[in-house]
Amino acid sequence: MIRVLLAEDQHVIRGALVALLGLEPDLEIVAAVESGDAAVSAAAVHLPDVAVLDIDMPGTLDGLAAAAEIRGRVPSCRALMLTGYGKPGHLKRALTAQVDGFLLKTAPPEDLVAAIRKVAAGQRVLDPSLAVTAWDLADNPLTPREADVLRLAAGGAEATEIAQRLHLTAGTVRNYLTGIVAKLNARNRTDAVRIAAESGWI
Repeated sequence: MIRVLLAEDQHVIRGALVALLGLEPDLEIVAAVESGDAAVSAAAVHLPDVAVLDIDMPGTLDGLAAAAEIRGRVPSCRALMLTGYGKPGHLKRALTAQVDGFLLKTAPPEDLVAAIRKVAAGQRVLDPSLAVTAWDLADNPLTPREADVLRLAAGGAEATEIAQRLHLTAGTVRNYLTGIVAKLNARNRTDAVRIAAESGWI
C-alpha cells in the first residue's frame, strides 16, 4: 500500500483528488491538507511514502518549499509536484530541489495515478509537455533571500512587516527590493513581482 499525503488549497480540487485516488486499491490517502505548512506537519505525523503537492499554495511555504521541508523531516517521503502552469521558473526550482515528479493538473487522471506509483517506486516523472521546457530554462537571478523578500512583497507586505517576518531591518529589506528591481530590469516593485511570478521564480 502506498501512503499518500495530498496538499491542495482549492477545496473542490482537493476533494476530487481524494475521491479519485481513493478508488485505487494500492493507494491510501493518509492526509489531505490545504497549505504547505500543513503538509509539513501532516508528513511528520503520518509518514507518507509520497507527498502530492500543489506548487502554488498560501502560507509561508509554497509546495516546493514544503517539499524541501518534508524531505528534511521524512527522508523516505518522495515528492510529486502538481501545477496548473508549466512555468519555466517553477520547473527549474523543482529540478534544483530534486523533487521526484512534476505534473500538470491538466494531465489525465490515469497519468497522476501512474506518476504516484512511479515516484513511490523510486523513478522520476516529468510531464511530457514540459520535457522541451526543461532543456531551455533561464536561471533564476534571485538569491533565496531575495525571493523570500519579493514573495512577501507580492503578498502586499510593506518593508517593516517583511523585516519583522524575515528578522531583518527595514533598511535591509528596502535595499533588497531596490536590488531586485535593478536585477530584473523592472520599472518598479510591482513590475518586479510580475516578472518574477511569470517566470515562476516566486
